[in-house]
This record gives sequence, structure tokens and C-alpha cells, in this order.
Amino acid sequence: MATVALAMIIVVLVADQDPAARCLPQVAFLDAVNSYPEFGSGSADDSKREIAAFFAHVTHETGHLCHIRPIRMSTVIPTFHRPFSTFTNSCFTLHYSKASTVLISMGTPKLQLFFLVCIFSLLLCFFRGDSSKFELNDDEDSWLNEEDDEVVAVQSGHQSPQRRCDFSSGKWVYDQSYPLYDSNCPYLSSAVTCQRNGRPDSDYEKWKWKPQSCSIPRFDALKFLAKMRKRRIMLVGDSIMRNQWESLVCLVQGVVPTARKTVTYNGPSMAFRALDFETSIEFSWAPLLVELKKGPENKRVLHLDLIEENARYWRGVDVLVFDSAHWWTHSDKYSSWDYFMEGHSFYKSMNPMLAYQKGLTTWAKWIDLNLDPRKTRVIFRSMSPRHNRENGWKCYNQKQPLAAFSHQHVPEQVLVLQGVLRKMRFPVYLQDVTRMSAFRRDGHPSVYRRAMGQEERQHPKDFSSDCSHWCLPGVPDIWNEMLSALL
Repeated sequence: MATVALAMIIVVLVADQDPAARCLPQVAFLDAVNSYPEFGSGSADDSKREIAAFFAHVTHETGHLCHIRPIRMSTVIPTFHRPFSTFTNSCFTLHYSKASTVLISMGTPKLQLFFLVCIFSLLLCFFRGDSSKFELNDDEDSWLNEEDDEVVAVQSGHQSPQRRCDFSSGKWVYDQSYPLYDSNCPYLSSAVTCQRNGRPDSDYEKWKWKPQSCSIPRFDALKFLAKMRKRRIMLVGDSIMRNQWESLVCLVQGVVPTARKTVTYNGPSMAFRALDFETSIEFSWAPLLVELKKGPENKRVLHLDLIEENARYWRGVDVLVFDSAHWWTHSDKYSSWDYFMEGHSFYKSMNPMLAYQKGLTTWAKWIDLNLDPRKTRVIFRSMSPRHNRENGWKCYNQKQPLAAFSHQHVPEQVLVLQGVLRKMRFPVYLQDVTRMSAFRRDGHPSVYRRAMGQEERQHPKDFSSDCSHWCLPGVPDIWNEMLSALL
């Protein structure tokens, strides 16, 4: 596992470089190797096999061998410089300092391994004739500043002039290679395991989203984990965000050995950890983002200007993904509060969209004042559409996505969200999944939100139908493919 993990980290490091160079500095390579002390630490035969496996993985993922370019040093050792000097500006620019020579001559198995890797890389580079002009970037937070022409990142008032792909505009394409995992994933809630609950069709699992002017890369669990190595990603929101968290964990967990992963549940919060990557994928329950508390006479009070009780969990997280929409529009019968409160004023009623705007503005102010964009990336996922017309039966027995809409409709919640994001100083990326997901009336659990026996399936309309959440595998997997591309 260490060999594969290390290889994938090298792949990601190389992929982040200028495509014309794709050359990896010695320091970056050593940092990656040193983070896996078990790599190359066995017998000579085991080390050879590990080296072979390492290069096989890297070559398979990149199409060529990643190159190692040591940093230029002021003091050069002639005996090391001369043999490699003929390759200067070809594939390597090798200048070994005294320090480098001392390290290599120490003769430890790890350093011998590194030296063999350097020589092997040099020979392959020589035969390929590639060139390298890479400059070292020591900023450990540089991953936050990477730009990708294949990513749409609708920012709050910070649009980049460079070409971007609009993920939100496209069509659903049937693909037999999907799903990327099955409903036996142990981290799925029973309410979304539609196949296990008796849903007779499975085509809803096999659709992928194809944007008009680009493509979304297929989710690669090892690449995702390598990119998120030593980092925390937290999904914050309601039960549909938990739906997405379960999808992301199931997409990732299959490449992590059982003994090297854990899941912890702490009340409404939960965290999946991939131990070899020191990566944490977390969910934090905050469906309204702002605080909902008990008030006088045990009444439920929604504080439109208070957020710290929820936000304290967001500090120190590297990637934050938010959503908040559905709970703001619950009817009086299902409303989660009895009163609104702003400052010292109570309100029995308020326009839901005005309340939503006030709550989002409180969230936006907290983000602007408390987070550093050089250390934290923030993404806001737009609302997931519901197909709840006809008393929740609009999605029952649907087996195909909608082909088209009779008219385009942008939910008011999305317009309010866009307005709040535009006024922020912090660059928040809006991940727009609303329109693409609106086609997928076939993707909801409907009556298969619970296990149904053969006799119960003969009378499905005796049971309630869920047209809000999503079957898994299913639509949230595509949201996570988009999320992976954004990262």
C-alpha cells in the first residue's frame, strides 16, 4: 500500500507542474519518500520489487516517467557533476552539492534506493529526450492557488478572465461502466440503498454528466486521496449533504485497506479517515448554518445573526463544502422554528427568502472575517432539486432522466445565494448542481427508502415516497466527481 500511495502522490505532484516540463524537484521527491519510511526498507529483493512497482504505477498514471531535478547548489562536486553534465537542459539539470554527496555516500538502504531511482530516471529521460525547466515553489499552500481551465469556479466577485468550463450546462449520458461502487458499501444509510431495499431497476446508477464544452474526469480514489493528503475536507449542511458525504466516502474507501481506515460518529457529525494518507473526510450537521436554539417557553428560536456554535467546527479545515436551502422553505407544519430572532427583536413570521438572505449574510461575514483563502478553500453547493409534486409521487417509478425542460426555472434560493456570494471578499466557489440534477427525477428513493418485502411491493402507494434524497450509487457521485475536479 505504501508503494501505491507514494506513487500516486508523485503522480499528483507531477500533474501539478507545467505540462511543458512535468519535472519534479529533488526536495519534493524526498519529502514524499520520507513520509513513507516503510518504502524500500525491506530486503534487497523486496526493494527491487518496490522500485519496479513504483515506476509501474507512475508510468501507468502519467504515460511517462516523472523526472527528478535536483536543486542547483552553489558548491559543485566535480566528480558527480561531470558524468551528468552532458544531459544539462535535456532532461535533468544536475548539480550536486557537498551535502548531496554526503547524503548519498552514507549508504543507508533508503538513500541507496533514492540514488537508484535518480539513476534509473536519468537513463529513461535520456532515451526520451524530454526537457525540464521547473522552478521550485516552497509554498506549502500553493495547492490553493492552482487554476485549471477544465474547472468552472464561479467566484464571489472574483471572476478570472481565462477560459473555464461550465459544468452546469450539459446532458446526461448513459455509461455502462458506472457505478463506481455498489450498494454494499458499508457506510451507506439504509434510506438510500435503493437496490438493497428492493428497487427493481438499476439504470439510474449508470448515468454520467457530460458538460457541453468539456468533460468531468472520472473519479480516481487514489488521486483524490493523494491530493488531500494530510488535509481535512468537511461537508456542512443538511441530510442531502450527508447523502453526498456517504457518496464521497464510498467512492474513496474501496482503495483503503480495512485496517487502515476508520469512521467515527459524534452525534450528528461523522468522519472517515484514511490513515496512510492522513486524510479526513468529515460531515458536520448544520442545515440552516445559523443557530437554532430553545427560547422562552421552550419555543424554538432561529437566530439569524448567530453562527459561532456551528462555525467552531469549521476552523482548521482545509476544504469546506457548504449547502443550505431546503430547511428554509419548509411549510409551517414542518418548520424547524417558532420564532426568528435578529439582535434583540423577535419575529413570528418573515418572508422565507428574506430570512434565508439574512442567514446566508451572517455565514458570509463569518467566512470573510475568520478564514484565510491561502489556507482554506470554500465551496458552496447549490440546492439539490426536489421532485415532490403530486404529493411526493412525481418521482415514483421513473426510470429515465428527463430529456428536456418545457421552461427554464432558476429557484429563488439559488438567486439569493448568488447575490450573497457576489458581495463577499473571500473567494467562494459556487458548485452549481441544481439544473443538472433537475433532470434526474429517476434518481430518488421514492418508496424504496426502506426495505420492502415482496407483498409490500404489490401495494407501493401505501407507503410514503421520498423525492428529495438520492439513491446511492447515483446522482451525488457525479457531484463528487465535479468536486474532485474543482480540487
